[in-house]
Amino acid sequence: MQRSLKWFASVTTLAMLFVLIGGALVTKTGSGMGCGRSWPLCHGQLIPSHITPELIIELSHRLVSGLAGIMVLVLSVWAWRAIGHIRETKFLAIVSFVFLVLQGLIGAAAVVWGQSDFILALHFGISLISFAAVFLLMLLIFEIDKKFDAESIVLDRKMKFHIYGVIIYSYIVVYTGALVRHMHASLACPSWPICTKARIIPVQLHEWVQMGHRLAAALIIIWIAIATVRAVKYYKHQRAIYYGWLIAFVLVLAQMATGALIVFTELNLFIALAHAFFISCLFGVLSYLTMIAFRSRNRGQKVEETNRQVNTVASILLK
Repeated sequence: MQRSLKWFASVTTLAMLFVLIGGALVTKTGSGMGCGRSWPLCHGQLIPSHITPELIIELSHRLVSGLAGIMVLVLSVWAWRAIGHIRETKFLAIVSFVFLVLQGLIGAAAVVWGQSDFILALHFGISLISFAAVFLLMLLIFEIDKKFDAESIVLDRKMKFHIYGVIIYSYIVVYTGALVRHMHASLACPSWPICTKARIIPVQLHEWVQMGHRLAAALIIIWIAIATVRAVKYYKHQRAIYYGWLIAFVLVLAQMATGALIVFTELNLFIALAHAFFISCLFGVLSYLTMIAFRSRNRGQKVEETNRQVNTVASILLK
């Protein structure tokens, strides 16, 4: 059963990754209305009579999302029963399914009634939370904690600040990136890293959106670099933290590189999808670091409580 669960968790995580990449593909190719104002059918038909590339992309995304939803539900119930004794399991199981349903509803609402770009930008971020929850469930099922001895990790306040701060801020960066896609502002600034060679300051909305995302991305690169240096300096003996931040740093550099290449290649589709892939992986790694930090906080509280009890007993005995 455990072997089957591991296999199914891996496939479900991969399916969720396809949902994220598929959503980015729909946005990049402008296929959101490929099925018209009809959902879940295409143009009100079970089998569309007029096939277009946009219809194929949109319908494929709907089918993959539907299949992923079923798989996430099965994984949630299965993990609940198999490893429900692990504290995070039930919470992750609920989050993974609820947020996947929520992103589906937002997608459906966008098709049927239409939504502003600022609302549509939430679509990718909500899917990302569901993916991260499924990814963490998979790590729990594979007992990654035991392999990296994550149960014994105790973090100082600065490292916890970096972990909590980076994952919250990364979500803001994700939102700004999604907003760039939905507002079709990917090529609003033809130069990189500045907007244009003639001027640095943006002058119209799409340029401000693009440069706002670049600034947000630059800050997270610097922040992750600082946290990685601290991990290398003080946490070499705690492999989950050490390798976690190293992987995060590599991924954020890859994210930066693909972001620049989107401009240089004038929105090459494969580069754009790689951009979405790297941020998905980065958010997954940051989510795992967050789970470790949360556990470390609980252990620290228990240690402090134990120390207080020991000190109390010692003071009584000394009297």
